[in-house]
Amino acid sequence: MPHHGNEEEHNSSERQQGNPQEPVIRDNRKVDPVTGEARHPEGGQAGSAQDSDGDALAQAEEILNGVEVPAEESVAQGVPAGSANAEAAELKNDLLRLQAEYVNYRKRVERDRAVAGEMAVIGVLNSLLPVLDDVDAARQHGDLTDGPFAAIAAKLENALKTYGLVRIDETGVEFDPTVHEALIQQPGEDIEVDTVSQVLRSGYKSGDRVLRAAQVIVAVPA
Repeated sequence: MPHHGNEEEHNSSERQQGNPQEPVIRDNRKVDPVTGEARHPEGGQAGSAQDSDGDALAQAEEILNGVEVPAEESVAQGVPAGSANAEAAELKNDLLRLQAEYVNYRKRVERDRAVAGEMAVIGVLNSLLPVLDDVDAARQHGDLTDGPFAAIAAKLENALKTYGLVRIDETGVEFDPTVHEALIQQPGEDIEVDTVSQVLRSGYKSGDRVLRAAQVIVAVPA
């Protein structure tokens, strides 16, 4: 009696050995070789998280404004029409309040970021003030009239001006205690108010912030 069961098992085994399962190839490249565009695992386009966050609440508000609660449907479900409308209005108010809180949060974050950037710049400028004092001293002694060091000093001063650094070194102006530090007072001729007659050490400011007051000699009315 033939053993059909063993023969079928044998044939099945041969088919499996003769036709091995084809390997599965997965393309995990992050850049599409055809289009050259970046691939994203979630299938979405790479966008600005800040823009998507900013649009989310506006889209939600638009959707909620377009939702209407029919009175007949509410009554059919056993919910009074007035109650359903009140609930929808309450949800809308909650969304508007959340949107206002989010806008205030964004403004506060942007303001804090601007202040942090300004403080970082001021810290760098303050650290370079002693270098500028050395440059001034070298210039007064005639060491920076020409040559490579004079060019380097000029480039440094011009670079710092782009970050808002302003020198306080004017003479013949009215004494201002907010930007001047009077070291010496002496009588002056033909003046009616306290006037800066000589600058002993330059001062500096960045915008409205005084980094260092100028040390000056003040001429006072006789």
